[in-house]
Amino acid sequence: MELRQLRYFMEVAEREHVSEAAAALHVAQSAISRQIANLEAELGVSLFEREGRNVKLTHIGKVFLAHTKTAMKAIDHAKKQIDEYIDPERGTIKIGFPTSLASNLLPTVVSEFKKKHPKIGFQLRQGSYNFLIESVVNREIDVAFLGPVPTDHSEIKGDILFTENLNALIPSSHPLAEKESLNLRELRNEPFVLFPEGFILHKLVIDGCKQAGYRPNVTSEGEDLDAIKGLVAAGIGMTLLPDSAFSETKSLYTKKVPIHSPEIRRTVGIIIPKHRNLAPSEKVFYNFVKDFFSMLQQFQ
Repeated sequence: MELRQLRYFMEVAEREHVSEAAAALHVAQSAISRQIANLEAELGVSLFEREGRNVKLTHIGKVFLAHTKTAMKAIDHAKKQIDEYIDPERGTIKIGFPTSLASNLLPTVVSEFKKKHPKIGFQLRQGSYNFLIESVVNREIDVAFLGPVPTDHSEIKGDILFTENLNALIPSSHPLAEKESLNLRELRNEPFVLFPEGFILHKLVIDGCKQAGYRPNVTSEGEDLDAIKGLVAAGIGMTLLPDSAFSETKSLYTKKVPIHSPEIRRTVGIIIPKHRNLAPSEKVFYNFVKDFFSMLQQFQ
């Protein structure tokens, strides 16, 4: 069994078409067909069945594909570690992040890191809370920033970098926008704009309002931070967002108002896989992030 055969197999399985896989891999269609035939002969099973011009994985082909993906990720990670052992300053790090950390935390950390390690590259992937955790577990990304930081996941190690408050974002025309701070109970009868159910910020707001004795009246939803802020600016409702989700530029149409009771906070940190070693460039970045925020805490 050769790596080339496995890569050909994965490409055909993904595209369900031999000629399209050949074009993507820049090899002859006959070469792919031959290698897959050799693989099937070695395994003693049929991995594909034909459906017209297309091919579909057999049941055992689907099982083999799942294991092949896991094996290839491990091989790619091992090769990356070897390459970076030779030159750790030329690695590429795949970093995940949620929308709430995209405007402030991520660009600050990456730009400061690039000053010290200009040759290390990045692949950045935005995603939801559960997606980022699963992606680190499944080797789709190397490290991820996350809030709140999971503390009891069997396959994830989380390091808390800082803790931040959630604040109300209110339309500037609303009377509550004039307040210096507010009790969350004061929003009891107001319409809320939230991320959809399943997003971690949705849960944090719901839990916070429950602490204040009510369930919020969610009238609108948005799947990214700009959409949420835009709906609030349009006067559709109000929301709660963490400190890191607010930009330094003030909006004419919305007002950030701190919540003094109940205090709603979340941890923010970085997560890495618990049961596999980081590649050299990943380890350099991981240690840099922890040291960077440790220094920030000392100066605050």
